[in-house]
Amino acid sequence: MISNPRGGAFWTICVAYHFQFRDCCNVMISSVYVDGRIWTCDSATPASRNATIYCGAEIMSLEWDCKSDRLLLIGTADGGIKAWNVDAKRVVCDLNTIEAFPSVLDLKCSPVEPIFVSAASSRGHGTSYMDKLGFANLTVWNMKTWKAMTVLPLGEDPPAITSLCFNHNGKILAAAATDGMIHMFDMSAGLQITGWPAHDSAISSILFGPDETSIFSLGIDGKASYSSIFFGIFEWSLQNQGKVLWSRNCSRFCNHENSGHCRHEMALDADGRRLLVTSGSVRAPIYQVRGHMNGVKTLPHSAAITTVDWHPTLPLFLTGSADHSVRVTSIS
Repeated sequence: MISNPRGGAFWTICVAYHFQFRDCCNVMISSVYVDGRIWTCDSATPASRNATIYCGAEIMSLEWDCKSDRLLLIGTADGGIKAWNVDAKRVVCDLNTIEAFPSVLDLKCSPVEPIFVSAASSRGHGTSYMDKLGFANLTVWNMKTWKAMTVLPLGEDPPAITSLCFNHNGKILAAAATDGMIHMFDMSAGLQITGWPAHDSAISSILFGPDETSIFSLGIDGKASYSSIFFGIFEWSLQNQGKVLWSRNCSRFCNHENSGHCRHEMALDADGRRLLVTSGSVRAPIYQVRGHMNGVKTLPHSAAITTVDWHPTLPLFLTGSADHSVRVTSIS
């Protein structure tokens, strides 16, 4: 997982699972275990914010405060949510989800309001990453009082929510679930306004398109037999619900063998023309959105690529690998 504030000078990286881009210079790396590091990857940028963060449990999600480059949210496997101040180099708030939902799978800050939403899950009984997830809990938190405000309604015993995404003004929240559903919430009312079955099985990642007339989903499809199951990317129209505008089968890079231990992710560049996806291979694909070309592949790591992100304004992207390496690449 990579986390990146919108303007910023940092990347936050969870090398084994995920990371985010924060500007162009500083990176935070968190392991699949219990610690994370923020460091400078550009010699021109001061290293004063470099730090190691000990969380005491596996780090599962990261998110920068959209309106600041100072606060980093960290979600863990024991129900913890920590707010780290990069200037003070300390945890300024330590929250806990409801005890029944210990796995904090995703965190998203509103781009406008001082709130964030946590997607937490109870524990399932399977062996793969998705099968280990149980039921979902979506909680809205106030970032001024650091208290829970409300729980978004999902119905009785809802499948786990794996990925969240706000639209540009924070009025709509999209949530993707392990049963293949996309849920859309009106944040002012705190209610679900629509939803549709986007995949046959679990969705790994969800993103609004750059013009916000569409939404991208990465998930599992196919029902007949194990051999026919594949990972697909779909771009869904938000003006004509259920209509697919563009799609790609990415099973060459995403498959059950390499998704058993982590969740696949994707990232759009600033123009919404190139889609970068994690990979069970040493290279990750970059798809041309709505194009007929297969696109290109990233430079190789020595193990699977488990997290990706684009710079918010520049033609730079980040890849993090299970070999514990991180690469920043410029693309024209």
